[in-house]
Amino acid sequence: MSERRPFLAGNWKMNLTVAEAEEYIASLLPRVSGAEGVDVAVCVPFTALAAMVDSTRGSRVQVYAQTMHEATHGAFTGEVSAPMLTELGVHGVVLGHSERRQVFGETDRALAEKLPAALAAGLQPILCVGETEEERERDETERKLRHQVWEGLQDLAPDQVARVAIAYEPIWAIGTGQVATPEQVQEAAAFVRALVGDKVPEAADTVRVLYGGSVKPDNAGELLALPDVDGALVGGASLDAGDFAAMVNAARRAPA
Repeated sequence: MSERRPFLAGNWKMNLTVAEAEEYIASLLPRVSGAEGVDVAVCVPFTALAAMVDSTRGSRVQVYAQTMHEATHGAFTGEVSAPMLTELGVHGVVLGHSERRQVFGETDRALAEKLPAALAAGLQPILCVGETEEERERDETERKLRHQVWEGLQDLAPDQVARVAIAYEPIWAIGTGQVATPEQVQEAAAFVRALVGDKVPEAADTVRVLYGGSVKPDNAGELLALPDVDGALVGGASLDAGDFAAMVNAARRAPA
C-alpha cells in the first residue's frame, strides 16, 4: 500500500479579491479541520498571499503562489521571485500550468530553472504537465509528458526530485467540463511516475502525482482512488469552499 500522503490544491487562478478571499477561507477552514492525513493548499493571486498566510496560520491549509520568476531579483517588471514569496510565509508554488505555458509563453527551459530556484528558497513546487487534444489524437501523449517531465527535472539533484509534486493536467480537460476517464488518468499518472523513476529510481514510489482537469465533488472520489493518483490540482471547483472541502474529505476516505 502507498504511504504517499494525499494532496489537494485549489487553484483560484485570477479570482477573489482580498475581501472575497477572507470570506472564502473563513468558510473553508472549519470544513477541513478534521481532514487528518491530507495535505491541503490554496493557490492564490499575489495580492491575496499575505492575507491568506495570516488567515491560515495554525491551520492545516497551506498557501501557494501561482507562478514565480526563476531569478532572485533583477529587471523583470511585473514578476515575483521565490525569496519574495518565502518572506511572506508562502509554502509553495505552482509552476508550468498550461495557461502559463499557452497564454504567457512559459517554456520548459524556464521551468527547468524555476524548479531548483523554488526548492532552494524552501518552496514546495507543483510542476504541471499535460497534452493537448490534438497531441492525444496523434498518440503523442507519452512523448509530450516525457519531454515536459525530463526537461523540468533535469537540473535537480536526486534528493530534490521527490519533493516536487507533478500534476498531470490534460489541456483538453481544463475548464472544459471534459474529464479524462479513470483509465486515461491512471495510465498517464503511472507513466509520469515511471519517468521520475527513470531519472531517480528511489523517487518513483515517493513522488506525488496529482490529477487536474474538471475535477469536481462528484468525480473526485473515483479519481483519487486510482493507485498512482495522490491528489488533485482543482481549478474552478475550488472556488466554492463547500465543494473544495468535499474533495478534501474524499481524499481522506479514498483507499491508499
